[in-house]
Amino acid sequence: MNITKIKTRLAHASREELEQIKREFAEDGRKGVVTALKQAERRLLQEEQQRVQFQERSLFEDRYRAQGHQRIAGVDEVGRGPLAGPVVAAAVILPAGFYHPGLTDSKQMSKKQRSAAYQHIQEVAEVAIGIIEPEEIDRINIYQASKQAMQQAVAQLTPDALLVDAMTLDVDLPQESLIKGDARSVSIAAASVIAKETRDTMMEQYAVLYPEYGFDQHAGYGTAQHLQALDRVGVTPIHRKTFKPVLDRL
Repeated sequence: MNITKIKTRLAHASREELEQIKREFAEDGRKGVVTALKQAERRLLQEEQQRVQFQERSLFEDRYRAQGHQRIAGVDEVGRGPLAGPVVAAAVILPAGFYHPGLTDSKQMSKKQRSAAYQHIQEVAEVAIGIIEPEEIDRINIYQASKQAMQQAVAQLTPDALLVDAMTLDVDLPQESLIKGDARSVSIAAASVIAKETRDTMMEQYAVLYPEYGFDQHAGYGTAQHLQALDRVGVTPIHRKTFKPVLDRL
């Protein structure tokens, strides 16, 4: 069998299939075969490690299910720190048996990984979004705005328990607040991905409306590029006027 056909067999081989192929070619000393077998072994080890990590990040959900809860919503927000744009929260109820390798804190995922996770979650999960605009952020402060965005999202679903990233919500439901929850719970990680992708898309749209600021590059955070644009062009309607770098320029 030529090496191309062997690679095709190995591309999606399970652990059992790989062991069978290794036995078949145990005496084959061709460098291409040896390399292909090693690559397949590394792929399977990585997949097995990802599954173990996913199971570890499902422990909070498993605990709730053991208590009889089935509709467990992960809740997270993005956009506390930027000088411009809204704060966006998401609530996500993942279906039983959901699996997406590499799902974790959206900030630790590449754009390509986030996009793939976003599509998968939107296809199979129940998803809701809460958005608080800059004017309201200025009125009630960013902490309360983040909380309200989360509660907006939760109110659109019918969960029977919540896993919330570093916040306790004013809702009459069992809930657990997890510090760094987006890296510890798959449900919160899913909400993190939905919220970030949603907000990033909004900021890309604002970049078209306000091209001088580069919102598509920094999402409204206080980068040197953003501060220079504030000095040069001034404050826009989507800036948070109570945030000091903006306030200083008013």
